[in-house]
Amino acid sequence: MAVLFSLISALLFAQSTMTVPQLVNFIKSSIQQRNADKDVAEFVAKIKVTNKLEAQTVDELQSAGAGPRTVAALKKLSSATAALPAAPPPAPKQVAVTLSRPSGSEQKQILEQLAEHARSYTKNLPNFICTQVTRRHVDPTGAENYSLADTVQEQLTYFDRQESYKVTLVNNAAVTNVEHDQLGGATSSGEFGTMLRYIFDDASHAEFNWEKWATLRGRHMYVFNYKVNQAFSRYEIKDGETHRNIIAGYHGLVYADAETKSVMRILFEADSIPEGFPVQQVSQDLNYDLTKIGDQEFLLPLKSELRSRRGKFLSWNETECRLYRKFGTETNIKFDAAEPIPEDQLKEQPLSGNPAQNAPPPGKKQ
Repeated sequence: MAVLFSLISALLFAQSTMTVPQLVNFIKSSIQQRNADKDVAEFVAKIKVTNKLEAQTVDELQSAGAGPRTVAALKKLSSATAALPAAPPPAPKQVAVTLSRPSGSEQKQILEQLAEHARSYTKNLPNFICTQVTRRHVDPTGAENYSLADTVQEQLTYFDRQESYKVTLVNNAAVTNVEHDQLGGATSSGEFGTMLRYIFDDASHAEFNWEKWATLRGRHMYVFNYKVNQAFSRYEIKDGETHRNIIAGYHGLVYADAETKSVMRILFEADSIPEGFPVQQVSQDLNYDLTKIGDQEFLLPLKSELRSRRGKFLSWNETECRLYRKFGTETNIKFDAAEPIPEDQLKEQPLSGNPAQNAPPPGKKQ
């Protein structure tokens, strides 16, 4: 797996029906990303909502920074939905539970199962195509005051266990003959199983230790911390400006479903970077989720956030994978807008005893 850096997003796919909370999240995200008022208003005018859009909600979005055209479209939508039922109230708070730390022998068994799943992961993936959208943010001051640099849409093809990228749009404008590695800025590749393999491969000599229990997307997770020393690492960082590259060590956390033993999230941070190398920090947060391709579900990347520092220059890439489909199916699909992946689908939640979750893992206190 390689990461390419040189000094140098919110392409959204149209969705005809949304709930009011989804619409609110979309508008707030558009405000944050400074999407054009005209474009957001046109999107609002095309959608249908399943619940009543309250006038108070429109006022709140206007106060949050929604533009005048967007507010006008929202008011029109509010009038059109006046007869619909109100949006359901938020789900009740889940009951907190306490889970005991697995014993040493249980941890060893769990890690063996995780390694087996990781080693066989790419072997079980079908050939497919998906749309990858990357919103690239930068901050030259080092103060983490990011601004959106560009939005890149690519067609990602996975065939015979190899990834290939075709850049199709940059800032919503069609491009041709632009390769993934020619984009400049911070880019990454290898999310489809490479990092899993690097962490759990015997040759990496990764050191694992129990970290905690967690809940992610409503399911109980084992969380282990890990470390791979530079001497056994294959993680490559390239600096596009100086054409230098290094192999870095790395450490982080893995979140694995307690029922399926599949890794659902990887937190990664590079270490052992030489002091004189231009890129001094690299970290990544990679989430997987079950996605249907044809009639089967597969565990595939959902969203990745890559952060780096080169001197004071900070980069932050948000990459989402959408519209997975079988290899060979129609690929000339036009996208006008899309709802961002909700934050609650990506962040760790408190442990809970909701019976709708997966069966409690071994070691639960009675």
